[in-house]
Amino acid sequence: MSDDDYPPLYCQGIEHFNACDFYESHEVWEELWANYQGPSRKFYQGLIQAAVALHHFGNGNIRGARKLYFSTRGYLEPYRPWHRGLDLEKFLDEFERCFAAVMASQEGFPRIEIDPDLIPEIHLAPPAN
Repeated sequence: MSDDDYPPLYCQGIEHFNACDFYESHEVWEELWANYQGPSRKFYQGLIQAAVALHHFGNGNIRGARKLYFSTRGYLEPYRPWHRGLDLEKFLDEFERCFAAVMASQEGFPRIEIDPDLIPEIHLAPPAN
């Protein structure tokens, strides 16, 4: 993951994400996104949204988590199946399982706790040569 072919901020954000420090991963990826104008811009925005969705979920802001769940998928799905070393099929499937109770709830202000065993992790494939 530390290979020079991936932007350092991308890798740093992943490290924070996998440590469940979603706020910090969002901050790092936002710095990357703000200075990037290429074809992966919306991909990075999707990762930011995923981190914020999980941050909200972990803090009990289920309405915010639900809203960001949809925007995460909207940004990342066009990059399927793989982008920037990330298996988006696997990531989005895990993201969906993590948010299943949130998406199934019909309550206005549900009390749903995040299951730590269902939180997705990001493991990159080696960069293509």
